[in-house]
Amino acid sequence: MDLTALTAISPVDGRYGEKIAELRAVVSEYGLIRHRILVEVRWLEALSDNPSIEEVPALDQRARDRLDQIVDNFDQSDALRVKEIEKTTNHDVKAVEYFLKESFGDIASLEKISGFLHFACTSEDINNLAYALMLADARTRCLLPAMDEMIETIREMAHRYASCAMLSHTHGQPASPTTVGKELAVFAHRLKRQRESFESVNLCGKLNGATGTYSAHLAAYPKLDWPDISRRFVTSLGLEWNPYTTQIEPHDGMAELFHALMRFNTVLLDLCRDAWAYISRGVFKQKVAQGEVGSSTMPHKVNPIDFENAEGNLGVANAMLDHLAGKLPVSRLQRDLTDSTVLRNLGVGAAHSLIAYRACLRGLSRVDVDENTLSAELDDAWAVLAEPIQTVMRRYGLENPYERLKDLTRGRDIDKKAIQSFVSKLDIPKAEKERLLAMTPASYIGIAASLGEDI
Repeated sequence: MDLTALTAISPVDGRYGEKIAELRAVVSEYGLIRHRILVEVRWLEALSDNPSIEEVPALDQRARDRLDQIVDNFDQSDALRVKEIEKTTNHDVKAVEYFLKESFGDIASLEKISGFLHFACTSEDINNLAYALMLADARTRCLLPAMDEMIETIREMAHRYASCAMLSHTHGQPASPTTVGKELAVFAHRLKRQRESFESVNLCGKLNGATGTYSAHLAAYPKLDWPDISRRFVTSLGLEWNPYTTQIEPHDGMAELFHALMRFNTVLLDLCRDAWAYISRGVFKQKVAQGEVGSSTMPHKVNPIDFENAEGNLGVANAMLDHLAGKLPVSRLQRDLTDSTVLRNLGVGAAHSLIAYRACLRGLSRVDVDENTLSAELDDAWAVLAEPIQTVMRRYGLENPYERLKDLTRGRDIDKKAIQSFVSKLDIPKAEKERLLAMTPASYIGIAASLGEDI
C-alpha cells in the first residue's frame, strides 16, 4: 500500500497534514538534509576565509555563487539524490558530503578543495548544528507566529468582554463574580510570559571533533586556535557556542526549549478546559456551521470539538516533548546512539502543538458569550454578596461578621430580599448601608473590567 494521507500511520502526516504543511520543509528528513547541506557549505567557506589555512584559498566569486545556489536552491530532487547516494554509503552524513562534491561540477576552485568538505568533523559536528538550526527555524517560522496569533486573539476577546460580568466558580461552587474579559486576560498574560520564555531559550552548537578535544584539527594545523575558530563559526549560524562537550552536544538547550514549549501548551490546555466548561454551562454559545453535524444520532448537538481536539493534541505534544527533554541530555560516557533515533522525532511535538493552536483558534472564533445565561446565573447567586457585606462589617467593628453571614447563606438559597433585609438592619453609616443595598452580584466585580481592558 502506497504512503498517502489516507495510509499514513501518524495523523500528523495524514488527517492533520494540511494543518502543519509549513513544518514539512523544516523538521522533516528533507529539512534535516537541507540544514546539513547548509552547515557543510558554511564550514567550507569558513575554512576558505581563514588565511592561516593556506591549502583552502579564498573562494572566487564564481565559487561562492555556486555554493549559495546549492544552499538556496536545494529542493526535493536534491534530497532524493542524497538519499540515493546513501543507499551506497549506508551513512547519511557521508552521503551529504558526496552530494556536495557532485554539485561542485565544473567549478575548478571548488573541486580543488573538495577534500576539505567535512574537514576534521565527526558526523555529530554536522548533525548537532543542523538539528539546532531546524528547531530555531521551526520556532521562528511556525510556532512563534501561531503563539502570537493565539495571544492576540485572546487579548482582543478580553477587551471585547472586559465589562461582561460573570459568576465565578471556585471548587466548582459559585464564588465572587468576575468578568469574561478579565478571565481571558489572565490567559493572555500567562501565555505571553511563556511565549517570551520559549523565544529566549538559546540553542547551542559545537564543532570540536570526535570527543570534543579538537584532536583531528590540531593534528592537521597544530598552531591554530581551534576553539576560537569553532566559536566564531557556531555563533555565525545564530547559535550559542558550547565549549565543553563529549562527542555530542549535550542537548541541554533543546531540553530547555521543549520545557518552555510544554509550559505554553499547559497554559493553553487550561484555557481549552475552561472554554469547554463555559460552553457546557451555557456561558459560551457556539456558532453553528452550515452543514456541520454534532452527533451521528442526536441532531441537536453542537459539540465543543475544537477545544477537545486542541486538548488532545496538546497532551500528545507534551508527552513527546517531555520524553525528548528527559532523554536527549542523557548519553552513556562520551556518547551512545540512543539520541540519534529520538532526534528524528523533533518535529512531532511541534506538529501536535501547531495542530492544537489552530484547533483552539478555530474554537475561539466560533464562540460568543450568552448574556442571558450570564444574567440568570448572577441573579441566582445573591449569596456571593456575603463576602463584601461581612468585609464592610469588619471595617466598622460589628460582632462576628463572618459567622453571621455564614449562618445566613451557607448551603442555603438566598435571594435579593434576604440579603437586603440583612443589610438594612446593620448598624453602619447610612452611606455605607446604601452602597451595600445598591450592590448586585453583577456589580460586585472589583476592577475586573479594567483588568480586561488593560491587558
